[in-house]
Amino acid sequence: MTSPPFNIVLVEPEIPPNTGTIARLCGATDSVLHLVHPLGFSTDDKYLKRAGLDYWKFVNIVYWDSFDAFLEAQDEGQLHFFTTKVKQLYTARTFQPGDFLIFGKETKGLPKEIINLYHDRCCTIPMTNANIRSLNLGVSAGIVLYEALRQNHPTD
Repeated sequence: MTSPPFNIVLVEPEIPPNTGTIARLCGATDSVLHLVHPLGFSTDDKYLKRAGLDYWKFVNIVYWDSFDAFLEAQDEGQLHFFTTKVKQLYTARTFQPGDFLIFGKETKGLPKEIINLYHDRCCTIPMTNANIRSLNLGVSAGIVLYEALRQNHPTD
């Protein structure tokens, strides 16, 4: 890629295989993975390593001490938040290289105060079955990242 990479941000992830899967996704797309502490696992976790297989050396990972520290360091215009708590579809957003695609922890999602503060920057992935609360974090990150890539490389 000649343009800046996209950034996947996991806020306090809890499940090692999800993070490993997303790390592999980031490696495959030259995207940067941002992990916001506290993490619900050790980065030495065998399940984390297994999900990323032997691709860890190809993943650019940035660690943040807190979500506040992450937010203070970013341009608000590059932030996109993903939640099941809003109606705006992710396909209605315009993504640019360098943008941050932000996902909350698996059990709770993004904090309510963040959704309220950045409501105009929040979007969702539609689901037709109301009995399903949400999609898997790795699946969600893949759907959104590839839409962002599609928007910016439509002929590749």
